[in-house]
Amino acid sequence: MESQVHIRLQSPLAFPLNSPYNKSLSLVVKSSSHTITRRCRIFACLPSATASKRQNDAKKRVVITGMGLVSVFGNDVDTFYERLLAGESGITQIDRFDVSNQTTRFGGQIRGFKSNGYINPKSERRLDDYQRYCIVAGKKALEDAALGCDECSKIDKERAGVLVGSSMGGFTSFSNGMEILIERGPRKISPFLMPLMATNMGSSLLAMDLGFLGPNYCISAACATSNYCFYAAANCIRDGKADLMIAGGVDAPLVPLSIASYNACRALSQRNNDPQTASRPWDKDRDGFVMGEGAGLMVMESLEHAMKRDAPILAEYLGGAITCDAYHMTSPRPDGFCVSSCVQNCLADANVSVEEINYINAHATSTVIGDLAEINGMKKVFKKTKEIKINATKSMIGHSLGAAGGLEAIATIKAIQTGWLHPTINQINLEPTVEFDTVANKKQQHEINVAISNSFGFGGNNSVIALSSFRS
Repeated sequence: MESQVHIRLQSPLAFPLNSPYNKSLSLVVKSSSHTITRRCRIFACLPSATASKRQNDAKKRVVITGMGLVSVFGNDVDTFYERLLAGESGITQIDRFDVSNQTTRFGGQIRGFKSNGYINPKSERRLDDYQRYCIVAGKKALEDAALGCDECSKIDKERAGVLVGSSMGGFTSFSNGMEILIERGPRKISPFLMPLMATNMGSSLLAMDLGFLGPNYCISAACATSNYCFYAAANCIRDGKADLMIAGGVDAPLVPLSIASYNACRALSQRNNDPQTASRPWDKDRDGFVMGEGAGLMVMESLEHAMKRDAPILAEYLGGAITCDAYHMTSPRPDGFCVSSCVQNCLADANVSVEEINYINAHATSTVIGDLAEINGMKKVFKKTKEIKINATKSMIGHSLGAAGGLEAIATIKAIQTGWLHPTINQINLEPTVEFDTVANKKQQHEINVAISNSFGFGGNNSVIALSSFRS
């Protein structure tokens, strides 16, 4: 007598048959009368609904003890979040250079930036804007962590590092250098041009200024950069390579060449007559993202190191993940598959269940394809969408490329601390497939259990981090 056995084990996600998560194996079933061999496809199980035991080793737990930023709303974290809660738009006409011949003539331009003594005046005159933003945000984060001036000298600097990334690096210096080369020739190029253009130099100059001798490098992963840096910095701490890391992202991309190049690939909004409503995440009438600039940096420490120095603990980094779409240079996978796998991997790294997440700070740039690709990925993971709050910081400050995830992580931590979520402004005509509470146009009170912050970039770079309040 012949028997057949059909077995299908499937995770909560519907993986394509060519997915790396799908595995085949031979199943052998034996009984007293016969042996049957069948090929079965097993769908690898990702994190279950029940969270595993959280990390309790103080050397491996990573906490946030300081935050610093440079933004369109200034350089103070509390002021930044107050203006987000008020639903204020920081998008204005660009007046730093002539935009009369540009298709897009507005952005999240930082005005009146001053280093206020955080940078040596002689050095500041020659630095690129992205390096200025990096140094100021890094030093303000240290001050917030009770490590300003004299206190900073008390830590072991061989165990302190800097990991600040950038999508475009010294693009202002590069653009200006090209103009000089074309108009005045190679002999007029500054000897500082090469290091000022380098993407790693913001991180390096901050470390030099502070005397931090530990891990120092830069990750450039387009608009996913900041989260990549948080993830890598946390792993430096977890692996015992550092006690403390300054991590995050910085970019100063508002120059004619970048505006023109992003417009050439049809990525930017062209709502020149009404720039403050141009960034419209998840709105049916969105027409592209609004370019911004800034820096968002955090001090990350092992819990053991933070407790030894009685540091202020603002939040806990629970885990993170990075994946690649391997799909297209600029477009995300429309089905959101690699977004969902990145979220699942983040939850596994954090030992957090799906049910514990009740707030998402979304990437949500306001692009036609990208916004719904992210939502499609989220819906694969989170089935009870009505119970989850999701908002878009970029609706007010624009998209600051490599700095975006840093600024959004700070906004996420402020939401955890205050119990208030900032609105997603310009939510006029919501896409019906979104199905999440997008905190439309008005702030909401919300007690956050565990939050995730998403960042995705050109090249299919995906990154997600999980944050919560600190619980001893």
